[in-house]
Amino acid sequence: MIYGFNASEVFKIAIDIEENGLRFYEKAQAKTDDAEVKKIFAELAGEELKHKARFTELRNELPEAASQSQVWDPDNEMDQYLKMMADMHVFRTGADVDVQLDKVQGATEALKLAMQFEKDSIVFFAEIQNMAEGAESRDKIGVLVKEEQGHLRRLALQLRRLGK
Repeated sequence: MIYGFNASEVFKIAIDIEENGLRFYEKAQAKTDDAEVKKIFAELAGEELKHKARFTELRNELPEAASQSQVWDPDNEMDQYLKMMADMHVFRTGADVDVQLDKVQGATEALKLAMQFEKDSIVFFAEIQNMAEGAESRDKIGVLVKEEQGHLRRLALQLRRLGK
């Protein structure tokens, strides 16, 4: 592997992303009058909270080797690259959530933004999964990808229900 990322670093960033997802889903409920969309956002907010706890647990369960750098990196460039990739995520910070939500008008836009959040999460985690060292790390990161894919499916169904 070229980059030598480890699962512990990925889970750390994943936890931040899940916190921002929770913030988004809680605030997005106020952006729509559609009862079904409000309901799914409330449910997804709860799931983001559970994911944060789950990802924290998974991170804590990793073997010590999964927390150590797999390559010599005296300037901490791996961590910087990982953070840069995460910063490209639509909701990397809480401020990003607020800025994006200020632009949302109605259920359709809220669902599309939620789908972008989930897509960005899937792409980020899948990319990191490909770069991670060791089968165990890749498997643990694969859990993240599956969780986000489930969210995306639910949102897509809601958008379809609205005829969009």
